[in-house]
Amino acid sequence: MKQNNYHDEQNKQNILKMRAVLETLPPFCKTFFRGIEEYTSARTRLAYAYDIRLFFEFLHEKNAVCAKMEISQYPLTILEQLNRQDIEEYLEYMALYEKDGKEISNDERGKARKLASLRSFYNYFYQNEMISQNPASLVPLPKRHEKEIIRLEPNEVAILLDQVEDGTKLTKKELEYHKKTKLRDVALLTLLLGTGIRVSECVGLNLSDVDFESDGIKIRRKGGYEAVIYFGEEVETALLDYLEEREHIIPEAGHEDALFLSLQNRRMAVRSVENLVKKYASRVTTLKKITPHKLRSTYGTALYQETGDIYLVADVLGHKDVNTTRKHYAAQEDERRRQARNFVKLREKPD
Repeated sequence: MKQNNYHDEQNKQNILKMRAVLETLPPFCKTFFRGIEEYTSARTRLAYAYDIRLFFEFLHEKNAVCAKMEISQYPLTILEQLNRQDIEEYLEYMALYEKDGKEISNDERGKARKLASLRSFYNYFYQNEMISQNPASLVPLPKRHEKEIIRLEPNEVAILLDQVEDGTKLTKKELEYHKKTKLRDVALLTLLLGTGIRVSECVGLNLSDVDFESDGIKIRRKGGYEAVIYFGEEVETALLDYLEEREHIIPEAGHEDALFLSLQNRRMAVRSVENLVKKYASRVTTLKKITPHKLRSTYGTALYQETGDIYLVADVLGHKDVNTTRKHYAAQEDERRRQARNFVKLREKPD
């Protein structure tokens, strides 16, 4: 049986989900998604599709003209019949709305993403001269307040890893599972903290992606390209300990090459890793909300503090634009600039 490649499988699932969403949208939407296919991933297109569907659902519910027909019957001309106010009302509605009995809210970041999706959608038809008006371009992006980076201090990292190793604060039932997963969990968290890779990159790892000769792992980045990330001694030790145990596990068919296996002997999912981090983090006394992304920020911070090389940090973390990295670590850059004032002496002080 051909083994499941995690990333190819995810891509396939996203394509199938995308087709299902397209069935609920106006026919002209297919033109847009075909048009952007060459330079976007299936995951990105699916995110666009969900956002655009929300826009049409809002129009169908709140706009008197649009309410008269089904969403799937909307003509392309409906886009230029709307004005700036319609789109602003949509963003206002996105701040808090109800769907399928659930209350959903969006902060500035969420609203900015939804407007960005809508702008791309409108721009495509406007630039291809299929519509003559582009009201989405007139709406300014919501002002985003940058969030402070939350990262773990070295002592907090040590406490977290100690908890993963000894499980002293786990419940009796959790301890039963801990006996079976301890080496895996230590290896997984040590890898996340010691390389800064994303959870999706971590769960996508195969046994064949780990090379102890070069102490490197081959990962698939966002955007589909491959990269080799190198790890240190602590990660190497944790991985070797786990792999010794991994040799005695018989995986489910199709999951033979997966590096990290669940208790069902299947490739771990992103949600499983998030829950795993949450479980151990809840036992650590800190006011910080620890998530897998915070582990990534912790690594990025430590690497930047040690090297002062923002380009290296961007490269290792897989940021396509160094400005993304600089924005995240601006506070530390400012601190380094403050320290710089004392580095250069103009005149020796007299004894």
